[in-house]
Parts: sequence; C-alpha cells; structure tokens
Amino acid sequence: MLVYSFKRVTQLIITMLGVVTLVFFALRLIPGDAASAMAGEGVSAAAMERLREAMGLNQPLWLQYLDYLKNLLMLDFGNTVTTNLPIMGMIMTALPITLLISSITIFMAVCISIPLGTLAAYMAHKGKKSLDNAITWAAMVVDLMPAFWTALLLLLILSLGLGLFPASGRVTLDNPEMLMKRIAIPIIVLSITQVATLARITRTAVLEVLNEDYVRTARSLGISEILVVFRHALRNAALPIVTVVGLSFGNLLNGTVIVEFIFTIPGIGTLLVNGINSRDYPLVQTLILFYAFLFVAINFLTDLVYKKIDPRVQF
Repeated sequence: MLVYSFKRVTQLIITMLGVVTLVFFALRLIPGDAASAMAGEGVSAAAMERLREAMGLNQPLWLQYLDYLKNLLMLDFGNTVTTNLPIMGMIMTALPITLLISSITIFMAVCISIPLGTLAAYMAHKGKKSLDNAITWAAMVVDLMPAFWTALLLLLILSLGLGLFPASGRVTLDNPEMLMKRIAIPIIVLSITQVATLARITRTAVLEVLNEDYVRTARSLGISEILVVFRHALRNAALPIVTVVGLSFGNLLNGTVIVEFIFTIPGIGTLLVNGINSRDYPLVQTLILFYAFLFVAINFLTDLVYKKIDPRVQF
C-alpha cells in the first residue's frame, strides 16, 4: 500500500506540474495582461511600462514562469488585480461554502442513487421490467436536463412561487439557518443530476454481479435475499460505483460555478466568474489551479479507496 501510494503521489505531482505549465502559458495567449487590466484606459505608455516592470511582466516569459513556480512553492499566490486583496485569503473565505454544498450534494446523491440503482438491478434480474424501466428512464430524462435550466425552474417554483426558500439574502457560516435555506435549492439542483448518473451506473454494475456464480452459491446456502444483494452483489460491484462517485465529487466543484452564480452564493464559483468578468488574471489563474488540484487530489483518494476495496488493484 505504501509503494502504491508513493507512485500515485509522484503521478499527482507530475500532473499538477503539467497543469500549472499549461494554465500559465495559455493565459499569456489572451490579448492584454494583468497590468492593462489594472491600469484601465487612458494611461500613458510610460506609466504602463513602469507598472509592467513593477509586476515583472517585462521579463522574458521563461523567467516569469520560473518566478511563478517559486511563488507557488512558497504558497504565495499574490494579490488580486481589482481589489489588491490576498488571493489565498479570498479562496479560504469562499471555499467552506463550496465544500459544504458539494459534500451535502454527494452525500444525498449516494444515499438515494445506490438503493435506487440496486433496486432497479434486482427487478431487472427477477424479470420485473416495469419498475426497472421507470427508474432507468427517469434517470435518463433527469440526466439530460441542463443544470442552469433546472436551477431557474426550481427557483421559480420553490422560491418565487411557493416561497419555501429565499431567493436572496446574506450567506455566511455565522448564520447556519439562513445558510441552509439559501443553499437548499442549489443542493437539489446538483443532486438531481448526480442521482441520475449514479443510479444508472449502480444498476449496470449490480446487474452484472447478480449473474455471477458466487451470488447463486450464496442463495443456495439459504442467505436472505437482502444480504445476498447488499453484502455480496453490491460490495463486489463497488469499484465502478466508487469511480463515478469520485469523479462526481470532482465535477461537483466545477458544477457549483453555475448554481453559485445563479443563486448569488459567495463560493469559489462566484469568485471565478467575477474574476473572469473583471479580467483579474492572477485570481483566475489561481482558481483554475485550485480546481485542478482538488480534482487530482480527489482522484488520488479514489485510487486509495480502490486499493482498500480490492487489494488486487495494481498501479
């Protein structure tokens, strides 16, 4: 396990170095730079040159890249162009809300989708196609619904129509009751898609396992049907389900960008959209790297869970 973890950590470092390099040079291809965004219009050429020199933008690109890597190793992400506030501080302020939304969403999705998918697989295995078809088709239809459309629809019905949840209001960790009311609809929006995807994957994985010889052997030993399905079938179908859960959690961090912007939730997604709108290149660059790091780290943890579930898994 230790050797396996070391190999995965090495792969993680190489991947993140590639992401850092790609993001750094890709943003430099965009017309303009951080100095232009900070100075605005009507600034003289001499003043612009002094600003670029102060920000190190007049240096060769390779030297800017090395300086950027050095700052990353020191966890110095600099300040934003528009507000001159520390980028790391802004991320740490917005991160808890985004992680709270993502964690609750994935927990709800797992609790709902795995029983639904297992039930659909069991019904299909027994030849009872009606309930299986209903769950499968419902999951496919829901999965095809765009997140922004679902968000606007639920906002119209649950907030403006029924008044169950507020459409606006301050979102802080100091007021848990108001916080949960404000993030309720975003969690529902994100959960719908995740439930649909996980239910279909669970159905397929469990249905394949239910036809294996060891499941029939467990039944012949007189073990109850619930234990056969959940202890033997579901446990042996866990690898593809764990894969999708890990990827879903990583994708949720990206999916929150849409719902946070629509519902004005001050999380990482809103911070990214505001940075793009204001052409705050240092902030956007740092947030992209932050998202990439979280995604790679979650995949790394998923690999460790793989090894724990099935020791036969190799690098």
